[in-house]
Amino acid sequence: MPQPPTPWPRAPSHALALGGTFFVTAGTLHKVHHFRGADRLRVLERGLLTVARDFGWLLEAWAVFSNHYHFVAHSPADATDATSLSAMLKTLHVKTAGWLNRLDAMPERPVWFNYRDTRLTHQRSYFARLNYVHQNPVKHGLVPVANQYPWCSAAWFERTVSSAKVKSIYRFKTDKVAVPDEFEPDADW
Repeated sequence: MPQPPTPWPRAPSHALALGGTFFVTAGTLHKVHHFRGADRLRVLERGLLTVARDFGWLLEAWAVFSNHYHFVAHSPADATDATSLSAMLKTLHVKTAGWLNRLDAMPERPVWFNYRDTRLTHQRSYFARLNYVHQNPVKHGLVPVANQYPWCSAAWFERTVSSAKVKSIYRFKTDKVAVPDEFEPDADW
């Protein structure tokens, strides 16, 4: 009897049959620093915030870099599943790649690789990933304090929630959060 085909290891399956809160990571093809520089990072962040709003996703934390991004978001409240995540990210990737390729005069260049999503089902996991996303610019050595990185939600988070909640979230350990984050963003942001 023939063996079933082995799934391609770099194309994660997206389990989006249920709605909820998701942790998402996406990266550029070959980890190329397509979004190096303030103008490009601003476009990527604005694009992420815009498509999330347009698709009804509620972002709670985000961080965008020269070659990847992370976010934590809740699926649309009026949907029974999270299948719109794929369409949302496709829209983001098509628009940002198109903009970037026009800017660099490189039509048809592939920019994005894929994305990974994790549905967060435990409160501790959710809080740890919120902290992970906020602290990611520090992890990558871009800033000493997360709220100093302009393309991250840490400063917004610290302004909009109580100081007690900020302290509580920031106390969650991130060293055991299993996140494929082998990206080295460019320090020229």
